Amino acid sequence: MGTIETIRYAGPAFGAQTDPRSRRGFVGRLVFVLRSAAKQIDRMLERRRGRLALLEMTDEQLKDIGISRCDAHREGIRAFWE
Repeated sequence: MGTIETIRYAGPAFGAQTDPRSRRGFVGRLVFVLRSAAKQIDRMLERRRGRLALLEMTDEQLKDIGISRCDAHREGIRAFWE
């Protein structure tokens, strides 16, 4: 009887990980998710502040940027997550 052939995986060596995020433990992944959520909430709130600023502008200011009062009102009353 001859030798037994073994099947070898052609990918990275066992235990070697190329993506630094895949080396993180539970806490590292949790921190990543929380930071991502905080960035998303920050973007939504910034969008809301911009929409509220449109509602406070005068007709002359809106005319300068090429937006009608109706368009500004329609944009200003949208929810912050839209």
